[in-house]
Amino acid sequence: MNDEPIDRNPVILGGTPVFARTRVPVRILMEYLEAGDRLDDFLQDFPSVSRDQAVAVLENARVNLAGEQDEGAARRVRALASEDVPSSRFRGPNCR
Repeated sequence: MNDEPIDRNPVILGGTPVFARTRVPVRILMEYLEAGDRLDDFLQDFPSVSRDQAVAVLENARVNLAGEQDEGAARRVRALASEDVPSSRFRGPNCR
């Protein structure tokens, strides 16, 4: 079984990246967080996506986009898996 949190298959939504074993596009999670919604709001609206999947996608995005290996940042992302934290808590000092 593939443990990757994201699937890309041309026959599923035309190859749009989706959470593995679902038809939920990953961009929907990003849109929720950009709008200031909580991870729990997304998970409640898309129960086919597990918390572990969502956190894995966020951790991958952090590493791939920011090139960040900072354990403190990783802990902040993993905190999403254990508590109901507003997404604004994860904004860096230069974000508005």
